[in-house]
Amino acid sequence: MRNITVSVPDDVYRAARIAAAERGTSVSALVKEHLQELTMGEDVQAPARRKLLEALDEVGRKHPGFRAADNLPRDELYDRGLH
Repeated sequence: MRNITVSVPDDVYRAARIAAAERGTSVSALVKEHLQELTMGEDVQAPARRKLLEALDEVGRKHPGFRAADNLPRDELYDRGLH
């Protein structure tokens, strides 16, 4: 295993220490995890995609049968037919 040295501004370091403490880990472990995700092909949009899918699942549970395709077209919604 290799060691690396990274220089960051003081405010970034403080925020990283707080984030690490909140997760019960170290700054080094956070950096290691980020670099592993970055180099292992982890899609940077994966967390946002997971949140979107979770939100869609929640909508599905609260509103069974909901389909976005069933929404009114924009012109009908605002009664702006193209005449």
